[in-house]
Amino acid sequence: MAEMPAYWKVVETAVVGEGFVRGVFSGPVRLNRSTRYKKVVVRPVVIKGERMLSFSYWDSKHDTTKNVKPEAAGEILREVLAIGFANVHLKTAGEEVDVRLTKKGEALIGRTKVAVEEVEAGPHNRVKELPLMEGRADRVLQVMGIMTADGKVRPTMRGKFTQINEFLKLLEHVLGEVVKSQNMPSGAPAPLGMAPSGPPLQILDCGCGASYLTIATHHWLNDVKGIPTKVLGVDFNDELIRKSTERSAELHCRDLEFAAGKIGALEQVRPDIVLALHACDTATDDALAQGIRSGAKLILAAPCCHKDMHGKLKAEVLGPIHRQGILHQRLADVATDAFRALILRIMGYRAEVIEFVAPEHTGRNLMIRAVKGVPMGEKKFVAEYEAMKAFFGVTPYLETVLGKSFSTTALTTVN
Repeated sequence: MAEMPAYWKVVETAVVGEGFVRGVFSGPVRLNRSTRYKKVVVRPVVIKGERMLSFSYWDSKHDTTKNVKPEAAGEILREVLAIGFANVHLKTAGEEVDVRLTKKGEALIGRTKVAVEEVEAGPHNRVKELPLMEGRADRVLQVMGIMTADGKVRPTMRGKFTQINEFLKLLEHVLGEVVKSQNMPSGAPAPLGMAPSGPPLQILDCGCGASYLTIATHHWLNDVKGIPTKVLGVDFNDELIRKSTERSAELHCRDLEFAAGKIGALEQVRPDIVLALHACDTATDDALAQGIRSGAKLILAAPCCHKDMHGKLKAEVLGPIHRQGILHQRLADVATDAFRALILRIMGYRAEVIEFVAPEHTGRNLMIRAVKGVPMGEKKFVAEYEAMKAFFGVTPYLETVLGKSFSTTALTTVN
């Protein structure tokens, strides 16, 4: 019998341990290339009072699940490892473990300590509270092809269903600050689910694409939370806009419109909320600029590719990083979003870069969340911004597209 690779033991120890939270096996297949599986997810569950490990096998059409006792999971886990997925991500109560399998079969292991948390497998039949619930018929999700008529999420749309709900949870977290400002009595709370007394919320979705999140947001706010909301989705792709318009008509959605056009070019629109979810490269900056110029109360942007900064970033002292293509790319990605957050802060927004959704659902899982309401042009943040520009020797595209409005604010600093 061939000796077990060393990293297999690392994975098995984490998965069968008491503090195990979740394991995801995904990416290119290095070993068993005949497998039909695209991803395998392992998580603890409780069935009839007994702790089990649930193995979910994802192919292009179906999700197959096996539930086994932890002490009997070793053989099944080794079968999964024998597939040779390039990426393995494990989370336990005290750390996260990442294993990357190279094309030559070499395993690179990284460990990150996390705050110790209480881990308990939930009941197998427990329904997790979500903005849009599974197991409940929802015509909007059905028409979008996410859910069947009896409320079951289609296996191929599980990632999209999760992405929608994670986004809506992030929106709900800060929505009260926006709703409260819609002509509510001074000092009065604005409980979610209560319509504001003023005009409907105005939402602009920049780069709406196939409009899954656009339509789901309109549905959740209007139909679930009872908050009157008008939504406009904009994208440069005429065909996607045509299909989104047809879907909106099929659903008889009021106050939901779509338009083909360039992001950031809508001068007459004054939205309360601006969304930009996976708008490519500088299209994210165009959307941020649209929100800033419009005085939007909330901006939520999940950046996509960061090509613009890749060709500009150059700090002599970081030569060892720039020589390594993947490291240079990641540095450029981080620098781009750090510049964006700083510009938003200078322009009067409390800006945070947070995780949008777990990595197994999408690799593009960062989000910039910006809420208007802090002083503009604070000296501390302007100084940080100028120091970063000088260090990297770049002028971010967002500064360029904002033009005079940014330069005036940055030059007129406050303590």
